[in-house]
Amino acid sequence: MNIKHFILIPAVCASLAACATADQLANVGKQPPLTAIKDPTTTPGYRPVQMPMPPKETQQSKANSLWRSGNRGFFKDQRAKRVGDIVTVTVTIADKAAFNNTSKQSRADASNVGASGALGAAINTVALPASSNAGALAGIDSTKTYTGTGSIDRKETLETTVAAVVTQVLPNGNLVIEGRQEVRVNYEVRELIVAGVVRPQDISAKNTVDSKKIAEARIGYGGRGQITAVQQPRYGSQVLDIVLPF
Repeated sequence: MNIKHFILIPAVCASLAACATADQLANVGKQPPLTAIKDPTTTPGYRPVQMPMPPKETQQSKANSLWRSGNRGFFKDQRAKRVGDIVTVTVTIADKAAFNNTSKQSRADASNVGASGALGAAINTVALPASSNAGALAGIDSTKTYTGTGSIDRKETLETTVAAVVTQVLPNGNLVIEGRQEVRVNYEVRELIVAGVVRPQDISAKNTVDSKKIAEARIGYGGRGQITAVQQPRYGSQVLDIVLPF
């Protein structure tokens, strides 16, 4: 890193700190705002889901028949099936992982170089001091020891429900859903986001679907507000942790 980088880093940190300070000062004594309700497909970065689809089947209608191809019930189905319909997602996450790994490595080498016989006697007489012996000209010892230990003990539990909106119907009938829930308590907002692809047959008669049956599931649970701000390091510390090489 040259001197320009060291000059740029404090400038960036100062700019970020000034923006963050101005935003915090403007919201002193105010509750964090809630996000306005809007169409999920209009949010920046939204992309329609594209997945491999089977060939489209032609529907065959039969005379005097009350059944139509593609129907999921004889009577009218109240479950979500069209764009704009609402389905309740039951989020149940109970993950637990425990790993314990230990690695050990050890190596020892020893080498001796010397000369004996007539050559050794000549070296002792001509080249070496009286206290030295050509039988042990050089000795090399090498020892290497490595020990590595790692452990992971993680447990996560989340149980809640959120209503999601059908944003897309794929050609094979699967539904793309997306739901967002925000709850504000005092000066802290809790956010829950659920998105993914569900099969119509996995939606129960009560118009609910378990989060375990959502393909390509994206579930986010977090918050913003005074408590979250205190738990996060300052912008300057975050930038320095990323940029500084030591």
